[in-house]
Amino acid sequence: MSILSLWLPILVSAIAVWIASALVWMVMPWHKKDFAATAEEEAVRAALRGNPPGLYTIPHCVDQKAFKDPAIQKKFEEGPLAYITVTPDGMPSMGGKLLGAFLFYLLVGVCCAYLLTRTGMTESGYLEVFRVSGTVAFLAYGFAYLQESIWFGRSWGLTMRSGLDALIYSLVTGGVFGWLIA
Repeated sequence: MSILSLWLPILVSAIAVWIASALVWMVMPWHKKDFAATAEEEAVRAALRGNPPGLYTIPHCVDQKAFKDPAIQKKFEEGPLAYITVTPDGMPSMGGKLLGAFLFYLLVGVCCAYLLTRTGMTESGYLEVFRVSGTVAFLAYGFAYLQESIWFGRSWGLTMRSGLDALIYSLVTGGVFGWLIA
């Protein structure tokens, strides 16, 4: 069986996860306090104004040698340490973000289909298909957040809540694949 023959579970799982994601973010309460305001928000906005979209660090070091500079060491000791994402000015365009999320969900479905076809699991029963596709989906939806907490100070609570989202999305994906293949 080819990946293309699994177009229906790929598409349906992407649609189902897109709906589940909308429900998680709009209805469920666990992401309501993920983001906090900075102290002196207007001063922070003024300081960031004029920076083009991109990723920024405070304090900023261009290479490992800079870490030996006493002035840089003092900046790290005094704080704050920050990883800042600046996006384009203007009202956020949800259309592009929603489309990007849907394409990501399709990609996860393609990865599930790939593994299912390469392991011969498409000839298996519901539970086996559910286990494999659900596991692949959980890895895709959840594991990247771990690195964000390890390297960039993302709150472990936020990572765990995102892991709950990943579990929900993987159960939906596994269920759809199991239903439409087995």
